[in-house]
Amino acid sequence: MQTRATLSLPFWFGKLLIAIILSAIGITAKPLVAQEMPSIDATTLDGKVMCGYQAWFRCPDDGTNSSWQHWSRRPEITPRSLTFQMWPDLSEFTPSEKYAVPGMKYPDGTPAYLYSSVHQKTIDRHFKWMQQYGIDGVFVQRFLVNLRQPSFDVILEQVRTSAQDTGRTFAVCYDLSGYPADRIFDRLTKDWKQLCDERKVTRDERYLDHNGLPVVFIWGLYPDRFSSLTAHQLIDFFHEEGPYRATVIGGVPPDWRSENNTGWAMAFRKLDVISPWNVGNIEMRGGEKLAHTHVWKEDLAEAQRSGAKLLPVIYPGFNWTNLKGPQAQRDTIPRRGGEFFWEQFVAAKKLGSGMAYVAMFDEVDEATAIYKVTNNPPFEAECATYEGLPSDWYLRLTGEGSKMIRGDAPLSEQIPIRP
Repeated sequence: MQTRATLSLPFWFGKLLIAIILSAIGITAKPLVAQEMPSIDATTLDGKVMCGYQAWFRCPDDGTNSSWQHWSRRPEITPRSLTFQMWPDLSEFTPSEKYAVPGMKYPDGTPAYLYSSVHQKTIDRHFKWMQQYGIDGVFVQRFLVNLRQPSFDVILEQVRTSAQDTGRTFAVCYDLSGYPADRIFDRLTKDWKQLCDERKVTRDERYLDHNGLPVVFIWGLYPDRFSSLTAHQLIDFFHEEGPYRATVIGGVPPDWRSENNTGWAMAFRKLDVISPWNVGNIEMRGGEKLAHTHVWKEDLAEAQRSGAKLLPVIYPGFNWTNLKGPQAQRDTIPRRGGEFFWEQFVAAKKLGSGMAYVAMFDEVDEATAIYKVTNNPPFEAECATYEGLPSDWYLRLTGEGSKMIRGDAPLSEQIPIRP
C-alpha cells in the first residue's frame, strides 16, 4: 500500500523542478502579494499558532559590541566560521539594516549582507510579515544565559512596539539552556518580577493572556538538566496568587509521559499547557523522514487528564551541518518543498488541540526558519535554500496552516496553495 508521502511525491517534486528550471532561465517566482490581517485576539491561546522568535543575531557596528553573534563561531566571520545554515533574504531591507560580510559576495557579484536582530526596522519588518501572512505572533526568547546583555531588553521593547503597530501578540519564553541549575529559580523569578513591576510588559494590550492570566513559557524542563525541586518551585511561583501569577506553558521532552522520576512526572502534570519538543523527532516511512506526530493523541489525552492543554510543536525541516560539522549531515531533515511542514499542520488539526507552536520564525542556525530565505546565497557559504521556491513560501504555509488550525479554513490533506 502506498504511503501518503509516496502519493505526494510527484506534487512537491514537480513544483521544485519547475522552480529550478525557471530560476535557471532567469525567471523568479514572485512572492504572494499578501493582504494585511486585522488585529488578533490577545486574550486567549486557543486558536493561536505562535512562532518562536530567537532575535539573537548581532553584527559589528550595531551598538551591542557582540561582533557576529550567532552568525559566526568567532569574532570575525569567514566561510569556515559560519554557524548558520540558511542565508536570510535581505532584498527588502533598507541600507541601514544591512551589514556587509567581509570577503563574501552574492552570485551576481554584489556584496553579501546579514542583519542584526537589535535593529528596530528589522523587527518591524518581521512583524509586518507576520501581519501580512496571517501569523498570530511570537514567543520572544529570553535565554537566562543572555539576560545580562542589554540588547535583549531592547529587543523586547521593540517587539512590544512592533506588535502594537501590527496587531500581533507576544509572550515571554524563558529558555533555561546552559544556566547553572542552582541559580535558575532566583534568576528567572527576579527577571519576571522586573518585567511585571518596572516594565509592565504583561499589562501591554498585545501581551498574550490565557484564562485571564498572562502567559509565560518555560522551555527546558528536562530531568537531565536539574532537579524536579527546581521545576516545582518555578511552576508554584507562577501559580501563586498575586501580581506574578501566570498561565504556564512548559517545554518538555518528547517522552514526558513515560518519565519514571516521580517528582518530574508530577511537575509535568502541574503545567497549564504542555509542549513536548518535537524538533528532530522523526520516523522513517517509504524511505522518507516524517515528523513523529502519531504520539500526539496520547500526549493530548494525558494532558487533559491533568487538566492541561497541549501545544504541539511544528517545524519545517532541520539542518545544522555548519554549526556541528559534516558528521551532522545525517541529522538533516529535508523539507520536501513544504510537505514535511504541512503534514504536521494536518496532524495538529486532526488532533483538535486548537493551537500550535511553530519552531521557529528566524532560526536559520538549525534551518528551522520560516521567514524569507534566499535561494542565492554567497558562493563562499555552504547554505541550504528553499529549493527554488519563493522566499516567502513558508510564511505563506504558516498562514494557511494557522487558518486551518483555528477553523477559518477546512482541513486539507494537501498543501492548498501553489508557489
